[in-house]
Amino acid sequence: MKIRRSGRLVDMTRYLLDHPHQLVSLSMFSSRYKAAKSSISEDLVIVSEMLSHDGIGKLVTVPGAAGGVMFIPGWSKEKSLEMIDTLCEQLSKPERLLPGGYLYLTDVLGNPSQVKPMGQVFASVFADRKVDVVMTIATKGIPLAYAVAEQLGVPFVIVRSDSRVTEGSTVSINYVSGSSKAIRTMALARRSLPRGANVLLIDDFMKAGGTIRGMMSLLNEFEANLAGVGVLMEAEGAEKKMVSEYVSLMKLTNVDSDEGLVTISRGNVEQFLK
Repeated sequence: MKIRRSGRLVDMTRYLLDHPHQLVSLSMFSSRYKAAKSSISEDLVIVSEMLSHDGIGKLVTVPGAAGGVMFIPGWSKEKSLEMIDTLCEQLSKPERLLPGGYLYLTDVLGNPSQVKPMGQVFASVFADRKVDVVMTIATKGIPLAYAVAEQLGVPFVIVRSDSRVTEGSTVSINYVSGSSKAIRTMALARRSLPRGANVLLIDDFMKAGGTIRGMMSLLNEFEANLAGVGVLMEAEGAEKKMVSEYVSLMKLTNVDSDEGLVTISRGNVEQFLK
């Protein structure tokens, strides 16, 4: 059945949003909607203008017989910072304080409606980099890594503190925790990463960066390349970070358990947004 133009626009937009970073041919859309390619091209101009107006991404046209269009997620700087400021306000509550200067984030990271925008912001920052896989460490960073991977259109893998029989043979390394200086272990299934993969590291919280540094060392065992590092929140303090280059959405700038004071501000993400 031939679909009316209004229906085409709705379905076309949904399809592109569901398939980020994937090249879609005009022939596929033409066959899907039983419409001429010229009509599809006109529809795509409208969709492109809508995406740009809403500040959620752009359509890239690839010319040639094997070409088509590709949706590149990318929140505008204004939209991204507005979301981050709202999140900072939400998390700056004394009841979220945990021992050791940490914050309770489980409810936020367990809420898909809040995690998805975080993934969209990170996808905006790293959209121009070659990313084959997103990596995180169990467990709280998993929802965030999934959201980033979904927006980049790539798989994600999970580093664990021990080996699991269901994952086959693994590669394990010891690393130094940046905050406690304790020796810990992390492991990753050998089948998780192909040699030479470009890997984006994502974590929920970074204090001194020991865990991130450990994952970077693990990449060396797979002869993989570091595509970037993204953390939801970093802790500002006297400790020197073990990671020099990273993108943080938020920064925990002050914690006073006695006074019940929590101060959270924007991280360094602003300088990476366009």
